[in-house]
Amino acid sequence: MAHIDVSGIDYFLSDGTQLLNGVTFKVPDGTKTALIGPNGTGKTTLFRIISGDLVPDEGVIGRSGNMGIMRQFVGQVRDDSTVRDLLVSAAPPALAAAAREVDEAELAMVEQDDEPSQMRYAQAIVDWGDAGGYDVETVWDEVCMAALGLPFDRAQHRPASSLSGGEQKRLVLEALFAGPDELLLLDEPDNYLDVPGKRWLEDKLNESKKTVFFISHDRELLNNAAGRIVTLEPGINGAGAWIHGGGFGSYVDARADRNARFEELRKRWDEEHVKLKELVNMYKNKAAFRSDMANRYHAAQTRLAKFLEAGPPEALPIEQNVQMRLKGGRTAKRAIVAEKLELTGLMKPFSTEVWFGDRVGVLGSNGSGKSHFLRLLATGGTDPEREHLPVSALPAAPTPRTLGAGPSPQPLSLIADVPHEGTVKLGARIRPGFFAQTHIRPDLLGKTLLEILHRGDEHRSGLGREAAAGALDGYGLVGQSEQKYESLSGGQQARFQILLLQLSGATLLLLDEPTDNLDLHSAEALERAIDHFEGSVLAVTHDRWFARTFDRFLVFGSDGKVYESAEPVWDEKRVERVR
Repeated sequence: MAHIDVSGIDYFLSDGTQLLNGVTFKVPDGTKTALIGPNGTGKTTLFRIISGDLVPDEGVIGRSGNMGIMRQFVGQVRDDSTVRDLLVSAAPPALAAAAREVDEAELAMVEQDDEPSQMRYAQAIVDWGDAGGYDVETVWDEVCMAALGLPFDRAQHRPASSLSGGEQKRLVLEALFAGPDELLLLDEPDNYLDVPGKRWLEDKLNESKKTVFFISHDRELLNNAAGRIVTLEPGINGAGAWIHGGGFGSYVDARADRNARFEELRKRWDEEHVKLKELVNMYKNKAAFRSDMANRYHAAQTRLAKFLEAGPPEALPIEQNVQMRLKGGRTAKRAIVAEKLELTGLMKPFSTEVWFGDRVGVLGSNGSGKSHFLRLLATGGTDPEREHLPVSALPAAPTPRTLGAGPSPQPLSLIADVPHEGTVKLGARIRPGFFAQTHIRPDLLGKTLLEILHRGDEHRSGLGREAAAGALDGYGLVGQSEQKYESLSGGQQARFQILLLQLSGATLLLLDEPTDNLDLHSAEALERAIDHFEGSVLAVTHDRWFARTFDRFLVFGSDGKVYESAEPVWDEKRVERVR
């Protein structure tokens, strides 16, 4: 038995802004309930309140059953943690605490091998066994084989950062579904998963008897796996919740009918309000000359007061108005030419050409090298000319050429180098603009959005406050203008990255999973912007809906070969290589 009961949740941000307003809904036992809504409405904040990480300003959370959580950071792990650490992060609290004590006791014994440290380590091992650690290691062995193709004893000390985002997600999801928790909270579980991984997730959600509450923007996943949908709808005083008791297939029509009903109810309320005010004024005028009208005047006043006290019907939710405008520009007819290009340790040599105006989807399983290919293009290819330097490049710190000589600035790309053989070259007037899947932008940290746009950089002019606010408004970010980049939600960071591409004059868009964190409305806005972009577009994607808008596809196959296809190919398995 596992359920969630969310009742009257209010939450205010540190600046006093109300984020959540009276959010109320239930997640019944055994259901698969999705949470959707525009970026920045508080979906992850609500998850953190349910998990106990945050305390609401008003309202209560009721729940039953042990709870397993997959947090938003999974898929973006870039620190020195290991595969075992990642599995421990998804384990029940008692088991996770026992695992951490084993690690700390082992480290203490290595640093000072005396009797107290030996006794501490021995006790930690006993406690690990009592908490069920040895049993869970058997489960983790199956989990690692399913997610990574490696047994736990070979995978446990491997850096988590060496896994692709999809492999990190799959590993934690396998552990949670195989674990003892009856209630699962999954924050965007489909992000970073390839399509076979998403289909696996859909099957798991449909087969599992666990109660699952998850955030997702993937329309096909919602349609195939969500039995109920909770929508966070922005309002003047924070977001409220609307519950649709069916799946995504009936959601759009149900929402349109509901909004039309609200409009009709509001229209009728306004008409009745006018009639009551006119009635009060009429009896007021008559009562001034006829004493027998006084009672009717007071009765009309009372009726109007009760009407206003009851208030108008529920207001229509505020709809986002995201207008992305990616401009681009004319370039050489051949935008990209790859000859016998081999991504070292990833893909066998391949050759291809991308022409001006092409929309190319880059498909394949996780870990096949798709993001590496985009990063290689983003740094200008094999031997870039100065015009091919990425629009995300920044000047490095000055370094002296000789003693007493002036500084010599060197171009520093924020994009990691990609080892390769063969060549890939960009055409004339190509300026690559790279959208990073993980949204990691060290150059933007600690700066507000207005500050970033006001300062500009070597690729885009600084904007005055009014122009910057106008640009942010087009991307639904004007309300976050004074927020620092790192404080934005994943979807807001994604939209801001796209805005910077618009302002930086990119003529080649290299988009690594751009729709992962975008809400449904923003994803549609991006599709329209790409359609009007003058230039070439390459996008790594596992979004089946988004992929329908591309002309052709470059597929990274499980046999290590890269081939072209006129239709999307979603059934490529994990690349066969020594692991």
